[in-house]
Amino acid sequence: MARFIFITGGVVSSLGKGLASAALGSLLQARGFSVRLRKLDPYLNVDPGTMSPFEHGEVFVTDDGAETDLDLGHYERFTGVAARNTDSVSSGRIYSTVLENERRGDYLGKTIQVIPHVTNQIKDFIAVGEDEVDFMLCEIGGTVGDIEALPFFEAIRQFSQDKPRGQCIFMHLTLMPYLAASGELKTKPTQHSVKELRSIGIAPDVLVCRSEHPIPEREREKIGLFCNVRKEAVIAAYDLKSIYEAPLAYHEQGLDQAVLDAFGISPAPAPNLSVWEDVADRVNNPEGEVKVAIVGKYTQLEDAYKSIKEALTHGGMANRVKVNVEWVDAETFDSEDAAPHLEGYHAILVPGGFGERGTEGKIKAAEFARTRNVPYLGICLGMQMAVIEAARNVAGMAKAGSEEFDHEAGQKRFEPVVYHLKEWVQGNHKVKRKADDDKGGTMRLGAYSATLIEGSKVAKVYGDTSIEERHRHRYEVDTKYREALEAEGLCFSGMSPDGRLPEIVEWTDHPWFIGVQFHPELKSKPFEPHPLFADFVRAARDNSRLV
Repeated sequence: MARFIFITGGVVSSLGKGLASAALGSLLQARGFSVRLRKLDPYLNVDPGTMSPFEHGEVFVTDDGAETDLDLGHYERFTGVAARNTDSVSSGRIYSTVLENERRGDYLGKTIQVIPHVTNQIKDFIAVGEDEVDFMLCEIGGTVGDIEALPFFEAIRQFSQDKPRGQCIFMHLTLMPYLAASGELKTKPTQHSVKELRSIGIAPDVLVCRSEHPIPEREREKIGLFCNVRKEAVIAAYDLKSIYEAPLAYHEQGLDQAVLDAFGISPAPAPNLSVWEDVADRVNNPEGEVKVAIVGKYTQLEDAYKSIKEALTHGGMANRVKVNVEWVDAETFDSEDAAPHLEGYHAILVPGGFGERGTEGKIKAAEFARTRNVPYLGICLGMQMAVIEAARNVAGMAKAGSEEFDHEAGQKRFEPVVYHLKEWVQGNHKVKRKADDDKGGTMRLGAYSATLIEGSKVAKVYGDTSIEERHRHRYEVDTKYREALEAEGLCFSGMSPDGRLPEIVEWTDHPWFIGVQFHPELKSKPFEPHPLFADFVRAARDNSRLV
């Protein structure tokens, strides 16, 4: 039976609950315990799948096809535990389920209310798989006091009462602001946040205080006294050079020990932190640097490409180099020469995205990389743009484009070498989609297998000819153009097992030019860098020595 840790936040948002949860999970693993992490989000969207990246950052996709919050990416990167669709839930999904149950008559004519029907649904979600692990960590999105989060706070309060004493604890993350004028760290915001939490029946067992300055012993004692928390359970969380220092930093502050003490687990198994010591060493002691341009359309918000940036960091760790990522807005050279914007970079990455805006710039980025022998990695839309560039500029198809852009414009302007995916095989059954279907959850989502050509560059990178990667897209490269493109040197080096869907393309005469329809960044970890990113950064390093 799992022990439950509920992580809440106060004072302000964006304090790093997701990172703290992930780091705690990794520390419990280092002590020999099994963990699973979950995210409960108060927004009314059913999932983040239809939310703008500017609103919510990237959408993280699980093997089983769930579109989830980006914090699940943190969870996977720090623990290596593959997330599932049962590890992310929103108010929208909870309410949708309750209303579906009511329409079916499951409540036998009762009046449907937030308590008990909504809170019971949340509790049922929390309990899924509780027999599988030693610790279940559940992060509550938002900030205590948010009106939309109240059903979740009430649900976790009830859940802790339903379980035997000592099976649930609460960890609260707050801010300790520093007033430069008086030279003081202020504890009052934390006190008020805990008071707010206690007013709804939840008393924190562990307090994690974000601070830019060291927290004096006197201030810890003050917080412990006024918040009714043991002084040893007041944990300082300082700003770090790298998020991958977090497990070691939290261990040094005693977070994992405070949690085990709250559960009464004594003596606690000693932690083995060798993996995180190696990760920190690789991050802090690089033996070189490379510059990589990410050419995208959501460059104003780095969280839109969170997993890609982290995967590049992992690739840097594998090669002991620091990867300096620079964000290049593809729209800035939609109608002008790309060279002035891209010269000087050791590699170019074009990520996924939706819609026509910025695509001409991405096509020019692919052309620049192809003609200048600059290492290029195209992901999802980035692969499609590379194929369109090849069709236009190498195979002589001047009007090559994507059906996605014609669909947006409501007219036929292109010869679509990329088309709307209408059916595909998922497991043992065929999935069918129409262009006017609902947008949410209707893409090709989750893990699918691919078969690689023996001897291809990408097969050498993976060291295998059979792989499985996560997808999130509704448009595909049309195989009817394969023969014409391969005659010009663009090899379709990876295909779906049935041979119908292109998964990978590569230029055979280029030092490193690979486009993939899937999202390899979603499976990369600091202690297990994805082979594509590791080799991409190696190619960037080799190119830096030639520039």
